Amino acid sequence: MKNIYVLDTNVLLQDPYALFSFKDHDVIIPAVVLEELDGKKKNMDELGKNAREVARILDKLRDKGPLHKGITVSKNSHLRVELNHSSYQAVKETLPLATNDNRIIALALNLQTEQNTYDEPKRVIVVSKDALVRIKSEAFGIEAEDFLFDRVIAHDDLFKGYRQLDVDPQLLERFYQLGDVKTRDVGVEGAEPNTFFILKNTVKPSVSGLAKVSEDGRMLAPLRFEREHIWGVKPRNVQQKMAVELLLDPSIALITLAGKAGTGKTLLSIAAGLYQTEDLARYNKLLVARPVVPMGKDIGYLPGEKEEKLRPWMQPIYDNLEYLFNTNKQEELDHILAGMGSIQVEALTYIRGRSLPGQFIIIDEAQNLTKHEVKTILTRVGENSKIVLVGDPEQIDHPYLDAYNNGLNVRD
Repeated sequence: MKNIYVLDTNVLLQDPYALFSFKDHDVIIPAVVLEELDGKKKNMDELGKNAREVARILDKLRDKGPLHKGITVSKNSHLRVELNHSSYQAVKETLPLATNDNRIIALALNLQTEQNTYDEPKRVIVVSKDALVRIKSEAFGIEAEDFLFDRVIAHDDLFKGYRQLDVDPQLLERFYQLGDVKTRDVGVEGAEPNTFFILKNTVKPSVSGLAKVSEDGRMLAPLRFEREHIWGVKPRNVQQKMAVELLLDPSIALITLAGKAGTGKTLLSIAAGLYQTEDLARYNKLLVARPVVPMGKDIGYLPGEKEEKLRPWMQPIYDNLEYLFNTNKQEELDHILAGMGSIQVEALTYIRGRSLPGQFIIIDEAQNLTKHEVKTILTRVGENSKIVLVGDPEQIDHPYLDAYNNGLNVRD
C-alpha cells in the first residue's frame, strides 16, 4: 500500500536528494517548506548550499509538469507541492501559535482526514529531523518518522578499530618472541588491515599483547612505532598507543580518531604532526583546521584582521600548542610559530579550492562536518599528505547533524 510522506524543511536541508528516497510512495512538500527554503538560500554555508540545490532540483522537475498538480518522479512515486489542505482550524485550539512546524502538522492532519474518506486510504506520515515535530504529530494521531536514509552508520555500534581476542599462553609467547602469528591461527582470517587486537592470555588475563593486522590481512604484527614519548607526550592507555601507531605510520594516509573529550585525540595528533614535520622532515607543513561552529549562542562579529578574528575559534588548538612548546604567554607561542613557519592554524572556511600536497593535516571537531563537507576536504589533500579527522560524535553543535549522520563517522 502506498504512503504519503510529508517532508519537513530540515529533511531537505540535510539531504536535498531526499525527494527521491521514497520509492513507490507519494511525497508532499508543503508550501511553507518552500518559504523556509527561500529564507535559507542566501546563507553562505552548507544549509544555504542545500537550500539552493533543492531549488534547482525542483526547478528541473518542473519540466515534467506543474508541481502543484503533482508529477511522476519514478514508476510508482509521485511528488507534489501542496497548496491546499492548509487550513489551521483542526489544530488551532491545541496549537494556537501558527508556527511553520505547526502549519506542517495541520496540513498532514488535513490530508489524513481526507484520506479517511476513501475506501482504501493511504497512510500519511510526517518525516522530520525535529523530535518535537514528531511528538506533536503523533499527539494528533499522525504517524511520524525520522529521516534515516542519510545515516552513515546503521546502529550504535560504531566501528572501534580494535577487538579483544583470547589466545593460548603458548601463542602469546610466540607473538612476543617471533611476532609472526597468522590471523588464521587465531580465527580472525579476513580481518580488515590495520585493525588492532588486544591479545588476552586465557590463563592469566592480566597478561596481554597488542597487535595490528598487516596490510595483506594475513599476519598479526607487533606495533612498529611504540615510543616512550613524542614531543613530551607519552601514551597513557592502550587506545592512545593505537592512535600513535596510526599517526606515525606513513603508509596510512587517512585516520579518524573518535573519542570523548579529554582523551588526548588532538594533543596526540598535533604532537605526531610536529614530530614528523620538524624532526623527521617527512612533511613540509603541519596544517591544523577546525570548523567555525559555535557551542551555544554565537559571539557575533569580531574586530581585527583575519588572524585576530579566528583566534577565539582556534584557541583550543593554540592551547595544545602552548602545552607542547611549554609556553605560558600568547606572545611567546606566536613568536615560536612565526619563527618555525611550518605550522599553520586555519579555519575550514578557507579550504575550498586549495591543494595541500606534502602536508600533515589535522581536522579538529570533525563531528560538526557533514559527509559532503568531509568529502570536499579530502579532495583538497594532495600527494604525500596525511589527514587526520578528530572529533567526538557525542559533542555535536551543528543543528542538522547527529551521531548517525555526521562526517566523522563516514566509512565509505
